[in-house]
Amino acid sequence: MKLTPKLTLDDAQVIMQACVAKAEEIAVDMDIAITDDSGNLLMFQRMDNARITSIDISMGKSFTASAARKSTRAYGEISVPGKPAFGINTSNQGRFSIVAGGLPLFAGEQIVGGVGCSSGTPDQDEVVAQAGVDAFLKQINQ
Repeated sequence: MKLTPKLTLDDAQVIMQACVAKAEEIAVDMDIAITDDSGNLLMFQRMDNARITSIDISMGKSFTASAARKSTRAYGEISVPGKPAFGINTSNQGRFSIVAGGLPLFAGEQIVGGVGCSSGTPDQDEVVAQAGVDAFLKQINQ
């Protein structure tokens, strides 16, 4: 039997609060999704002026980061024609995202989930997601 750590609702709330705070700091309302280690939605928040079209995108980014255990930016870099992951964005009924803004959540070496943000530029999305990752790591390392 293998025992693995699990992301809790309390963890997700810490991540979400940090993401919202960073989004407010950079003045970009975001759609923010947090998934568990299997890519299933644990928490979602749409800030007041976040793009409606970014709801599914944020969920796809979080799904990709947790289920594939890699950032969406990393997949974007290797999914262009001629690279080893070309076409991967069409997998999993199109949920697989290759745009920056999705980051995996690790507890040590173990994946516990992912966070995906959308509504800004890819770099802004990633900055907001990183704030959530940093808050989670700070919490588990206390």
